[in-house]
Formats: sequence, C-alpha cells, structure tokens
Amino acid sequence: MPDHASPRLPVTLSGDGPLMEALSDRRAELDEALLTAGGVLLRGYTVDSVETFRGFAAAFGHPLLSYEFGSTPRSKVEGGVYSSTEYPAHREIPLHNEQSYTRDWPMRIWFHCVTASPEGGATPLADSRAIYQALDPDIRAKFAARGLRYVRNFGNGLDVPWQQVFNTQDRAEVERYCRAHEIDCTWKEDGELRTSQLCQAVATHPRTGADVWFNQAHLFHVSALDEDEREVLIDAVGEDELPRNVYFGDGEAIPDAELAEIRRVLEAEKITFPWQPGDVLMLDNMLTMHGRQSYAGPRKVVVAMAEPNRKVPVPA
Repeated sequence: MPDHASPRLPVTLSGDGPLMEALSDRRAELDEALLTAGGVLLRGYTVDSVETFRGFAAAFGHPLLSYEFGSTPRSKVEGGVYSSTEYPAHREIPLHNEQSYTRDWPMRIWFHCVTASPEGGATPLADSRAIYQALDPDIRAKFAARGLRYVRNFGNGLDVPWQQVFNTQDRAEVERYCRAHEIDCTWKEDGELRTSQLCQAVATHPRTGADVWFNQAHLFHVSALDEDEREVLIDAVGEDELPRNVYFGDGEAIPDAELAEIRRVLEAEKITFPWQPGDVLMLDNMLTMHGRQSYAGPRKVVVAMAEPNRKVPVPA
C-alpha cells in the first residue's frame, strides 16, 4: 500500500450482536472512522434482512436517497435500498466516488453483502485525499481550473435509457429535473436525449476541509474503452453521439495521456478486501472511492445512500 494512503481504510469494527447495536454502542467510533479513515467495515454483526440494513442506514438521521441520474443500471430492492449495480459480472468497475460526475451527490453510502461471490467480486477502495496528493500537480491544477463537462447520449441500445435514468416516462419531468440541477438537455430528432453538465474535478470536504480528487473523467472519457471498442463505436455513431464522454469545461478534448496518468495513480492507491456474507461497509463518499472486481457465480450486494451535498461552484 502506498505510504500516503490511509493505512486503516477501512477501519474494521467486529461484533456478534444485532447490527443496530453497532449504532447504539459504537456511534462515536463510526463517526470518527468516517472522517479519519474514510470508511468503516462492520463484520460479524447479525443482519437478518435487507430491511434491517435499511433501518441501520436510515437511523443515522438522514432520509435515504433515490438513485437519480445514474450512470449504470440498478434495481430498487426496498425503500431507499438498491442493487449495487447490474453491470455485467465479467467487467470490472473502476474506482469512483458515487455520482461525482454530477454537482449533487450523497455524502454517505452503505453497502451490505447478502451473498459473497465464490470467485472475485471484491470491492476495491482508495483514499480520495491520497489520490489528490499523488497526482501530477500540473494535471491536478489544470483539471481544477478548467472543470469538466460530461456529455451523455441516452438510449439507442448503447447505454441506459433516459426513462430508467430519470425514473420517468415524462419528458417534461426530465426537463424540470435538468433545470433544477443545471444540466443542459436536448431532445434529438430520433426522440432520444442528450445531456451536458459542467462539473467539478476537485472538491473540498465540508467537514474536514481536505481537498479531494472528485470526478469520473477516467470512466466517462472515450479512452476508457479498449482500442477496438473505441474504433468500432466511433465508426458506428461518431464521437458526438458516443453514449458518454467528458471534456474540459470549455469543451476542449482531454488528452488520452492525462487520463492514463490519472488511472495509473488510481491503480497505485487501490486497496481491496473480500466480502464476507453479512458485512456492512459504510463510506464517506467524498473521502473514499469504491469499485468492483469482476466475478463469477452468485453475488448480491445492496446499497443505500443519504445526506445530499449542496451544489458546489464550478469553473465558469
């Protein structure tokens, strides 16, 4: 593990009683772990149902959030609880902070392992503060000053349909959501939707004051595709119609080499722990990135989110 990464991520609190006892008996430890290490793993506690997990997450005092303007498919399991993702099992999900491709995100996120995969399926983690510090200062300053513009083209069988992303069939409702969240939206001639949003590349944690690397440029940028996929997709639809891409805030292309350097740092900072059935992992979403290894066999991990942040200023 890199010297400047948090050596305690995640802090493990072990117990053998009902999950709610961890909240009543160890609340101070939970709160400290979130702000220092950025995450806490509760292991050995009894979690007899998804409803028990939902109640635990909700008991921290913030209503659980719905999953809006998502970037991967997932299904609602129970009020405020969703499947962690329905992204294909054979594909790895790189490190990211949840919804950091927007200007509104949850501050807290909980995961619960119902079924651990017999092969793979672990959740990599990384300290967003350490990543900020490890990045080339010139790249970091450039991204911070210019911001990022995420462009998405929905539907056509290439990405999640807009009806699923916005949880509605009503175009007017989509437009209202976009206005409220400062997202530019355009209905194309084929009836599909394009959105564009100017967002942050770095952010400052509201409680700790720490600067964090906070974006999903490495996921949205066309260089995230392997060379063959990229060539085929651009030949098929053209760069302007790619399901997703990201540019600097002024619309200028981001060099592939800069994204490659960012991915190198993410890989160097990554730590991984394997799930055990019953585990509950709680993260400060700004301080800690998460991902998913590919896997085979059954796997069920559910997620809940809470405490939305306020909109943050971005480069003009």
